[in-house]
Amino acid sequence: MHPHLHNDQAKHCAEVIAALEECHQRGFISRCFGACNDAKHKVNMCLRAQRLERTRENREAAKEKRKHIEKVWAEIDAE
Repeated sequence: MHPHLHNDQAKHCAEVIAALEECHQRGFISRCFGACNDAKHKVNMCLRAQRLERTRENREAAKEKRKHIEKVWAEIDAE
């Protein structure tokens, strides 16, 4: 299951999302027989890459915050 496709996080994947939407507008039968599977896979991979990038950034921010907290506690313990 993927996140909403029309938000700020998905703007980097706009081209592949547009291709998927174009494929979906061709009709229900083509979707049933897998005509949109390639476009769907590309959207999933793009969104996954975005999620992994956000995860990496959040992890780095958490490490920096943790270092700051440990520094503050060390200063408190030194007093």
